[in-house]
Amino acid sequence: MTGENLKGKLTKEQALALRQRIKKRKPRFRRQESWRYKRVTEVWRRPDGVDSKMRIKAKGWPKSAEVGYRGPKAARYLHPSGYSEVLVRNVDDVDKVNPETQAIRIAHTVGAKKRVEISARAREKGIYVLNPREEEKPEEEAEAEAVTETGKEMKEEEETREDKGEEKS
Repeated sequence: MTGENLKGKLTKEQALALRQRIKKRKPRFRRQESWRYKRVTEVWRRPDGVDSKMRIKAKGWPKSAEVGYRGPKAARYLHPSGYSEVLVRNVDDVDKVNPETQAIRIAHTVGAKKRVEISARAREKGIYVLNPREEEKPEEEAEAEAVTETGKEMKEEEETREDKGEEKS
């Protein structure tokens, strides 16, 4: 390790690895009494009742979210791939992205046609796409493929009949 790393500075890779180790040991924070009542969801809310056992951190009660469970500063707001996320809504947004440090996430409101354009531009610039979708083929190509597949199946059936000595119908 270099002298900088010993002083508390972590590289991005080291910070991501450390965040993973911390995350494995972190408990699952549950809302107080969520296991008891169906109407209370498990989504975390800080316990604030006067007599709350969870608020006073009584033994046997679930752990509360605290700053001590936080990840390293160098890894905060980073995707597990090591890139920082940028939400992209149109093709022009792709040009503003730095491929060295940022990756794009295509907004869910973007349609299939524009999504293909955005993916193509990202591929040209060498930008990592966090939520790629396989490019859908136009309907005409899909129909043509289906026709050729059924034609292949029919040829195979004819060949098996000929092998068995049956005549064509």
